[in-house]
Amino acid sequence: QVQLVESGGGLVQAGGSLRLSCAASGRTFGTYAMGWFRQAPGKEREFVAVISWTSSTYYTDSVKGRFTISRDNAKNTVYLQMNSLKPEDTAVYYCARARDSGIYYAQNAYDYWGQGTQVTVSS
Repeated sequence: QVQLVESGGGLVQAGGSLRLSCAASGRTFGTYAMGWFRQAPGKEREFVAVISWTSSTYYTDSVKGRFTISRDNAKNTVYLQMNSLKPEDTAVYYCARARDSGIYYAQNAYDYWGQGTQVTVSS
């Protein structure tokens, strides 16, 4: 069983930064891709970023150049550095483990999910 626990969310003004962390249990963290998703109020959950086990990355267009996903396999942790935050980034952010090591943006490619952490960006 894999457990994912997100942290680092909070309230920040537009233009500010936050760093989200996702700590994973289990010894197989390093062989799987890890993704970040978000769900804004009244909207469906959407893909944000993904990192393969070899640290290849892919981002949704709206966060390119502002967000950076990274991972520390020794610490079983994946990060999402969010800079130049906008009010439209307000959402609950979830980390998820992919079913294998590939790069995926579809939610059905992920089999374990965290509980989420709230990010609120004020204007």
